[in-house]
Amino acid sequence: MSTTDTQPRDRTLGAVTILAGARGGRYPHGNSLLVAGAEETLLVDPSLSLIERDSLPLTDRVLNSHCHEDHVAGNHLYPKVPWLLHEADLPGMRSLDDMMAIYGMSPRIAAAFREILVEEFHYVARPDATPFRDGDVFDLGGARVRAIHAPGHTRGHCVLHVEPEGVLYLGDIDLSSFGPYYGDAWSSLEDFERTLAAVRRIDARWYATFHHVGVVDGRAAFLERLDRFAAVIGTRERRLLEFLAEPRTIDEIVAHRFVYRPGDAVPFADDVERRSMTQHLERLVAGGRVGEVEAGRFRAR
Repeated sequence: MSTTDTQPRDRTLGAVTILAGARGGRYPHGNSLLVAGAEETLLVDPSLSLIERDSLPLTDRVLNSHCHEDHVAGNHLYPKVPWLLHEADLPGMRSLDDMMAIYGMSPRIAAAFREILVEEFHYVARPDATPFRDGDVFDLGGARVRAIHAPGHTRGHCVLHVEPEGVLYLGDIDLSSFGPYYGDAWSSLEDFERTLAAVRRIDARWYATFHHVGVVDGRAAFLERLDRFAAVIGTRERRLLEFLAEPRTIDEIVAHRFVYRPGDAVPFADDVERRSMTQHLERLVAGGRVGEVEAGRFRAR
């Protein structure tokens, strides 16, 4: 990869190198992580941007923070090394059908997305992928990578704490203005909220994201960004309550758009809106803040 002023630059933090993704790490690209110890090297979330580099980073193992298309898009570049994935997301690496189950897309959207996974994100099934669990530590020789289960985005989403450098890799807790994504079949709003509370308690020197931000220096700056990121959940819920001042169906809620903007041309937006806002709606009903005034129509109390 050439290093002209217009192209992203990697950043080295001791044994950790942030492999900067194209377009500032914006989807479908991302910022991969390379951790080099005295005995082994570990590559985390090889992204599409690696394909465009002049030379590939060498690694002894590939570790994915979770099983989503953009995070495994560069796995195929390393067919001869082990692939590691949290046990809860491991099925997605075993077959394309199992990968599609993570999303839970409607049939019309799913047919097109299957092709995209293979043709654009280079999905390759790996039935022998190796599972890891919460708390597992990968000792690379002078550098240690601790896996911390952080579900919500997917069932097996993890953050990684690299020591002694003090780098916390956040995966898709990307600290963006878009906010948390919990719109897949394997996502959970309440798990994501618990994860955000847990991650807030982890002290680190640097915080790295797969998308957008890249590296945040220092705990104070991280907490400020994390609070803004987490607040998006409450904003969506408040907007939903306002919308339910009049009786609405779930189809009307989906059409109104609470996760994406009304003009966003996202083919799977309706699927994501339905799964995301159904979770909010169910919580509001259970808490007595919304009632079903007639079959399939809901209104704020």
